[in-house]
Amino acid sequence: MMVFELKDSEFEKISKLVYEVCGINLHEGKRELVKARLGSRLREGNYKSFSEYCHYVTTGNGKDELIAMIDSISTNLTSFFREESHFVKLRVIVSSIMEKTGSRGAIPKINIWSAGCSTGEEPYTIAITIKEAAGARPLDAKIVATDISTKVLRVAEAAIYPEDRVKKINAPVLGKYFQRGTGRSEGYYRIKKDIKDMISFKRFNLMDEFPAESNYDVIFCRNVMIYFDKQTQTRLVNKYYGSLKKDGYFFVGHSESLTSLKHSFKYIEPSVYQK
Repeated sequence: MMVFELKDSEFEKISKLVYEVCGINLHEGKRELVKARLGSRLREGNYKSFSEYCHYVTTGNGKDELIAMIDSISTNLTSFFREESHFVKLRVIVSSIMEKTGSRGAIPKINIWSAGCSTGEEPYTIAITIKEAAGARPLDAKIVATDISTKVLRVAEAAIYPEDRVKKINAPVLGKYFQRGTGRSEGYYRIKKDIKDMISFKRFNLMDEFPAESNYDVIFCRNVMIYFDKQTQTRLVNKYYGSLKKDGYFFVGHSESLTSLKHSFKYIEPSVYQK
């Protein structure tokens, strides 16, 4: 197997390009990750060096490969009901929205954005939580789930997961919202249609302008901003603020905080903020 040398100037070029395209900050500690993951792209495409590859992805013909490069570099660690306290809080938010709107005789609506949704476990957990909170009561719930990686979005849209990815979900929830595979599909679970239909998956680069009509009740952007520098984080957090309804909620990862950033959010509890 051919091993490519990653020169300092090449790593600098790739880091600069990735930062410009999607805001990910590839510091020196990510050098071996870049070398390993992009090395396989070089071998597949028969490129002679990282310099040749880097030049190609910046040409008109290299647009698809640029997306593949970002796919390769993105880290996508996730699980169902990850950081479970957030979903306890979400149930409270959903119940509150239903009570307010229900008292006026209208069907309650809730719009949620799962930003950096990876392979789909987060938006599907959001949908399950909403269903559990609503019970038999009518609710118009829409979830937009986005990621920059086309690779993980294909997994998310397929909505099929191996048994080891669902083993921590309690049995009643698993039986209610997942179909267990049989025959050739044994060992796999598929998300049921009523949950899948609540979610629309889209490729979206968080560095792009957000849609002007964004008006979300809740935004999840968890364990995403850790890959950005402070300047990018600040810009992103303020774009999220503009995309929320008044009193809307913003969730970040448990290892993340807005403390060092300039923003207008109100702190509610660790990793939970409100407009």
